[in-house]
This record gives sequence, C-alpha cells and structure tokens, in this order.
Amino acid sequence: MTELDLRDAVPTDIPALHALIESAYRGETSRVGWTTEADLLDGQRTDPEELAEIIAAEDQGILVAWKDGDALACVKHQHLGDGVGYFGMLSVAPALQSAGLGRRMVEAAERVLVERHGVRRMRIQVFPQRQTLVAWYQRLGYALTGETAPFPYGDQRFGLPRRDDLSFVIMEKPLP
Repeated sequence: MTELDLRDAVPTDIPALHALIESAYRGETSRVGWTTEADLLDGQRTDPEELAEIIAAEDQGILVAWKDGDALACVKHQHLGDGVGYFGMLSVAPALQSAGLGRRMVEAAERVLVERHGVRRMRIQVFPQRQTLVAWYQRLGYALTGETAPFPYGDQRFGLPRRDDLSFVIMEKPLP
C-alpha cells in the first residue's frame, strides 16, 4: 500500500470522509478494526458540518489518504499556537488497520504542522479506557502529561456516552 495520494481534504471530500470516520469509530463495522469506540459511545463520531468547519479553518485541516478513488485513512491536524500542534480523528478503514497506515498518517500530520506552522510539540487526547491505543501512541513517542480533559457530555455531536466516567488523557511528543 505504498502508492497513496495524500492530500488536504476539500469540501467535496466530506461524504467520503464522514463515512470513513464513522466506520472506524462507531457501530458494528468499527469492530472489524481495533480503534472502535463502540463500547464507549453510541451515536455519531462527527457530522458533515463539523468536517466542513475543520476544512474551512485557517489553523486546521484534514489530511486524507486516497487510493483508486477510495478514502482509506484521514487525520485532523490543528495548530494551537505557541509551537504546539494537535492531531485527532485519526481514522483508518477497519479492514486496513494494523498495516502501518495509521502510523503514516500520524507522521504526515506531524510533518504538515512542522512545515506549515513551525510546531515543536504535538498533543493528542485519548480515552484512558483505550489502553491498547494509549500504548500504541507511546510506541510512537507520545507520553502521558498527567493532564486530563473532560468529555463533552450533553453534546450529541460527539456521540452518546454509554458510561458516565468518560474523559481524556493528554499525551504529548516533542518534534524535531
């Protein structure tokens, strides 16, 4: 899977992006891969309006990996200011997970933020209940900061919680 077209998302990509992200995080389809949040949340992971806002923003965007017209993976990247970047919404088609594409997308988001904004540190938010995911990010060089962030309970745009103890741990990695 070396020949991918990696590019910034544009508004016409939103239907394909939305389908990819939902398939990676929600519902039975997501259980094919290992990134599912189906045990933590029901409902949606995102919506077309949020994706349009991200794509239109000056300080953020979504990188998409395409092959033969299919969106295989994507990652949101955002410049937070003061040399700090953020990535999230990392999505790989469930049937293609565990093949190195997620790592490539993280590296691409890091590279974009360094090149476009001079970012020196990357931050991410992860559910602490997802220990395999936390461990994966640690293998990529991300470390727990000891900081947490609340889950946006009451905002159905981010899903319908299946439990009342959701929050995020913050992880960070220095960049060259």
